[in-house]
Amino acid sequence: MDDLIQKADTLLEALPYMQRFSGKTLVIKYGGHAMQDEDLKHHFAQDIVLLKVTGMNPVVVHGGGPQIGHMLERLDISSTFVRGMRVTDAATVEVVEMVLGKLNKEIATLINRQGGRAVGLSGKDGDMIVARKMFVTDGQPPQRRDIGQVGEVVGVNPDLVHSLTGADFIPVIAPIGIGRDGTTYNINADLVAGKVAQALQAEKLILLTDVEGIQDDDGALISTLGSEQAKTLIDRHTISAGMIPKVECCLEALHGGVRKTHIIDGRVRHAILLELFTREGVGTEVVRRSA
Repeated sequence: MDDLIQKADTLLEALPYMQRFSGKTLVIKYGGHAMQDEDLKHHFAQDIVLLKVTGMNPVVVHGGGPQIGHMLERLDISSTFVRGMRVTDAATVEVVEMVLGKLNKEIATLINRQGGRAVGLSGKDGDMIVARKMFVTDGQPPQRRDIGQVGEVVGVNPDLVHSLTGADFIPVIAPIGIGRDGTTYNINADLVAGKVAQALQAEKLILLTDVEGIQDDDGALISTLGSEQAKTLIDRHTISAGMIPKVECCLEALHGGVRKTHIIDGRVRHAILLELFTREGVGTEVVRRSA
């Protein structure tokens, strides 16, 4: 009986959060280990369906870096990275689009098997993600570098997403964009998620990653990270490589009207539910003010 009462208490703890977020849009960037472990994939799909059933509007933006890397290795195509961004030539972008397209449909199918109604999309569908070539500043002294068909988002057309969520579907978006001249661009999934969250004026942007959250210089988890502290940790290289675009997109999303942003550990079962429906939450909340 005590176990049953404890389960009831857990549901009651979640109740005010379910009420608060009912009808709200949540943009969730799905990637890393959570996309590779079969058990975690199953639980992620369950979490997304639960959010929808409880009245929220989840929108999934997924990555695929490890899977792209594996395919490039099989094809004997080398990869290099600049500030966490994969340098993408014409051969690489074809592989990127192929791998992301396959993953996109697999994710939608996983959600559908749990009782959801997911629809897989590319950012090219309906000109949803409009992009242009990205140049990255790197090195000492800083230099502006061309990293190929890697894009930055210059516009998001949210009509297709609104149509799908309004019809009770769950959009699943692959981070491929289209230039105004028709060029295909590989775009960092974190950046796409942030821009989509801004366009939808989402209640929350949640980024799943492969670490506990953002850590300080001593390796301790930072539960709340302010913008000034974030800039300092980037300058010190405490925040580095692929974590830089995650933090930067959270800060930009906040400035663009997103209410809350979070970086959480996708290796934890039901991390999304723990973040949304418990008092403590998990991972790091990134905020505009200084922490």
